[in-house]
Amino acid sequence: MDKKLANVAQKRILWMDLEMTGLDPAKDRITEVAVIVTDWDFNEIATYESAVRVSPRLMERRMLKGPAADFWASVPAARDGLIEQNKTARAGLIVENELIAFLDTHFESGNPVLLAGNSIHQDRRFIVNEWKRLDARLHYRMLDVTAWKVVFEGKFKKKFAKPEEHRALADIRGSIQELQYYIAKVTA
Repeated sequence: MDKKLANVAQKRILWMDLEMTGLDPAKDRITEVAVIVTDWDFNEIATYESAVRVSPRLMERRMLKGPAADFWASVPAARDGLIEQNKTARAGLIVENELIAFLDTHFESGNPVLLAGNSIHQDRRFIVNEWKRLDARLHYRMLDVTAWKVVFEGKFKKKFAKPEEHRALADIRGSIQELQYYIAKVTA
């Protein structure tokens, strides 16, 4: 393990979930972000969440009519909640500044931050596209719970019944519970 990751891994993890208008980082946008800082026992240390302002036209075009419309139609409460909160959301630059300040408060400066979550590589693509300064603070390695899911479902036929609310903060807590489930299977 390289020294910088060892420094990060010994202390804290930044769990993140983004809700987006769809899955194409070139055409879709982040609409909601939540993060939880935990230790390696998965105790919550701090949380942050925010709505991110997206053009109402883009939300309509991508979430109601575009390629993600079928998905969002299957979770109308989440879709409608995201559209409603967009009316009072803050600009992405403000949210990025708040996220960086959050990292400054909860992580040692100079060490890249270990990012964790379910399918976190997809969220990272949006971070790279929309929040370059935040991306620069993150380690290139990530803790992706989905990799554990693939192994446990494929090899051991074990499946975690994760709630899928498609709201950022609840989804992070589900990801943490899911990783705890897999770790309990390994350490039993």
